[in-house]
Amino acid sequence: MTGFPVPLVTTLTDMADVGRLYRDAPEGLRANMIFSADGAAAIDGRVRGLTCPADQYLLRRLRGYSDAILVGGATARAESYGPIRLPADQREERAAAGLREPRLVVVTLTGRLPESLRSPIGDPPVLLTSRSAAKFNGLHDDASRRVLIAGEDRVEIVTALELLRRAGMSRILCEGGPMLLDEIVRAGVIDELCVTIAPKLAGSQTLGPITTPAMSVPLGLRLRHAVVHDGYLFLRYSRC
Repeated sequence: MTGFPVPLVTTLTDMADVGRLYRDAPEGLRANMIFSADGAAAIDGRVRGLTCPADQYLLRRLRGYSDAILVGGATARAESYGPIRLPADQREERAAAGLREPRLVVVTLTGRLPESLRSPIGDPPVLLTSRSAAKFNGLHDDASRRVLIAGEDRVEIVTALELLRRAGMSRILCEGGPMLLDEIVRAGVIDELCVTIAPKLAGSQTLGPITTPAMSVPLGLRLRHAVVHDGYLFLRYSRC
């Protein structure tokens, strides 16, 4: 016996019930990803071929339970990220608790953002970059962005998370992409992983070059629940 409670395995017909299963966001880093049944994280570089309305609903709820939305620059561009807009009920709930809207945080060495982020709505995005990249690309605070230096020649994930915590963003939701998730896992800073398995096959998918070695010993996780909705499997794992 492990002493852990038996994970909840259930079928939901109404995704509105999902809030009670994810509301208790950890003080730390929670990641949310979707994969095909054969492990692809994207189709032609985007998740729209994998996702569904239930998965999009979950994404919006997870954002509302967070202080910061962390995403890689390539993913922000590929998915045309825009200002974070929460559902009305979550905006009201956060306002009543004295909380601001979650801040979008982009890990980037180039500073290139999608045009969809150039909007006067909401707070400007936070850029996490390195000192050398900021100097080379002229990255600095202005009306369209806030720049945080999280390393000399590369973005150090541990340093980046500490900077966000100091800025009052302790509950962080990482939305990928896969390479950023790999860095977070290897750094040992992930507290929770939410995975959606799409009932689809995608074939071989190229995610980009692997620049750092895989972990020699896998990190153990505890299954919190498994929820089935319309053929999609929603899994929630916590660190052991």
